[in-house]
Amino acid sequence: MTLPLLLAAAAEASIPERFGLEPKYIVMQVVSFLIVLGVLYKFGIKPVTATMEERNRKIAAGIKDAEEMHAKLAAAQQESAAIVKKANAEATRIVEEARKSAKDYVDRQTQEATVKAGELLAKAQQAIELEHKKMLADARTEIARLVVTTTERVLAKKLTDADRAAYNEAAARELTHA
Repeated sequence: MTLPLLLAAAAEASIPERFGLEPKYIVMQVVSFLIVLGVLYKFGIKPVTATMEERNRKIAAGIKDAEEMHAKLAAAQQESAAIVKKANAEATRIVEEARKSAKDYVDRQTQEATVKAGELLAKAQQAIELEHKKMLADARTEIARLVVTTTERVLAKKLTDADRAAYNEAAARELTHA
């Protein structure tokens, strides 16, 4: 488009003469400019444009990958939160079961201890009663022997075994009823 204007301007003699331009130099400059422009386009502008387009594609792919990773990260965080929540619920349930089991065990042990203590108290009570009865029997026998011995001395005579047994029986009966 510039070339026809230049050629039209060259045909008119007054303008080039005014500025001191020669048409052959203008044509040579236009041709050399087009050659330089072609070389710059082929070796400079075209590779730079291709490189910029490649970088733009890589950046766009990187942004897309980053967005995908961000979405995956958000999904993983939600899944992780759900797993942690489920684990917390399971842990709470296990702790509650353990507490209940421990409480049941303590209650059973308390009941068993109460039963054993009651049995021990009953046995001790029986042993005390037996010991008391034995002690009373021993005391009666000893008191009866002392009464007979005292009676012998008071009467100052020797008693036969039959008399002694009769006095012991009578003293024991007296002590039992008293």
